[in-house]
Amino acid sequence: MQNSIAAGRRLAIRVVLAQALATVLVAAGFAWRGWHDALAVLAGGGVVVLGTAVLALRLFAGPPAAAGTVLARMIVGNLLRWCVIGVGLYLAMVTARLPGLPVLCGLIAALLPQLFGLHEGLAQRNPPATAAQK
Repeated sequence: MQNSIAAGRRLAIRVVLAQALATVLVAAGFAWRGWHDALAVLAGGGVVVLGTAVLALRLFAGPPAAAGTVLARMIVGNLLRWCVIGVGLYLAMVTARLPGLPVLCGLIAALLPQLFGLHEGLAQRNPPATAAQK
């Protein structure tokens, strides 16, 4: 089996950690402008990290299931994720009145690790065995 549940859980943990690291690095860069901007970056990236964690918990919480059930978990998890992100951005920019540019920079920085495909590097280092190699 190439895509085990354990591999999916490890990937979810790596994505959440990479998002948190990217957020902290961008917040450190904004710290020279003041703590208020650094806090705004942490808020913007933090809502993405929280949303991704909600998706991962929703997707991997239950036991192995049929494909339709897993698809439903994925859809509901993504809806929950974007609801968390939307509410978090509203709270950060409207309620807490944090500056918008640093909040959006934190949001973008936290979304970038997903675009880079954290799992592809492992697949290139350990290609699956072919029939000739077995």
